[in-house]
Amino acid sequence: MIFRTMLHAFLSRFGARLGHWDVARTRFRVLPTDLDILKHMNNGVYLSIADIGRFDLLRRNGVWAIFEQRGWYPVVASETISFRKSLELWQSFVVESRILGFDEKAVYVEQRFTVGGEIYTQAFIRGRFLKRGGGVVSIEELLEAVGPAPTDVTVPEWLLTWGADAALPSTRAEAPSVWGQ
Repeated sequence: MIFRTMLHAFLSRFGARLGHWDVARTRFRVLPTDLDILKHMNNGVYLSIADIGRFDLLRRNGVWAIFEQRGWYPVVASETISFRKSLELWQSFVVESRILGFDEKAVYVEQRFTVGGEIYTQAFIRGRFLKRGGGVVSIEELLEAVGPAPTDVTVPEWLLTWGADAALPSTRAEAPSVWGQ
């Protein structure tokens, strides 16, 4: 995966520039190393490729440069993915990545794996931004750096509920144990 990541880091330098809220379309092909024992793309590979798609989005929309200037970096807080059709060996596909919006703590990204415009897989990522010197980038700091969100940017209510439900508590003491420990 490191070579594919490096390739797309290089290619994103030449991709069309995007606005902060535009859709990035990143092209891929299923490689032999992407396959599982059933000879289709392994479910874990989708998440790794989604990482590359988000990186491409942030490079092409200029947000990555802002993060580098400020010493910030993105991390995934939670993600969910749904599969409709399998991707097969040598099949080309496009990952469409877009920022949906944010809640009081995190940014939500939608990513679709498409073939000929048909959605094969869809993922939603809840991400945070950290400071290299320590600490979390607040949504207020983020919007100050990248500019205000368009008025039509909204996260679906079900996704906000999922984000709150999927978030882990910040300390062990707050964590309810389902294993009786």
